[in-house]
Amino acid sequence: MKKTAIVTGGRRGIGRAIAARLSRDGFNVVINGVSPPGDDLFDDISGGEYLYVQADVSESAGRQKLVDETLKRFGAIHLLVNNAGIAPKVRADLLEMSEESFDHVLNVNTKSAMFMSQIVAKQMLRQDAQGKKRGTIINISSCSAAVSSINRGEYCVSKAALSMLTMLYADRLAAEGIFVHEIRPGVTATDMTSGVKEKYDKLIAAGTFPIARWGIPEDIADAVSVFAGDNFLYTTGNYIDVDGGFHIRRL
Repeated sequence: MKKTAIVTGGRRGIGRAIAARLSRDGFNVVINGVSPPGDDLFDDISGGEYLYVQADVSESAGRQKLVDETLKRFGAIHLLVNNAGIAPKVRADLLEMSEESFDHVLNVNTKSAMFMSQIVAKQMLRQDAQGKKRGTIINISSCSAAVSSINRGEYCVSKAALSMLTMLYADRLAAEGIFVHEIRPGVTATDMTSGVKEKYDKLIAAGTFPIARWGIPEDIADAVSVFAGDNFLYTTGNYIDVDGGFHIRRL
């Protein structure tokens, strides 16, 4: 029996690369997005079966729809990748940030992961273990969980909160055979970073990143692939930086 993975925010960028990699790894993949899938979304799916579910996971009804349609098609959920995320619509100084922007970013980046993890974990607990564990939850966070950006504070807060969710769920679910991990991408070439390409090009050229290149979505997908397998069975609640070494403090 093939395992089934849900990837939220899987229409493009990092989520799309994750879905493609998990498919190659043999998972049935349920790809979620808030918009229609587009004509070429499934071109990269080459392994297991796939399903697209259009739903807003920042809302309770959207999360329930995603889980219900997954179970209707595949009968079980073995992996959840909480990847859905947005940047602020306007990069505003911390003293000018609006409540509306804060609420919107936290709803998508943090609240969705909190309650997707809750509903999926309950489903995993109703299932028999397959392989060496009952299930896996992977949160796609950001280097911004630990790096200050005062012109997009709501994004930093949302990702720092996701790190705590990783620890909380790991603590709660370890005894149940469900493992929870966090991946912190650095500067990655996606639609989200296209508007600040010049800024990061200069930082890369200046040597800010020990591995002097942009990250690509496949870099994060490779890390997801490792955590999704059965090789990490004595670690949970941890994170890995996929950031070109940006986290290294240097004198």
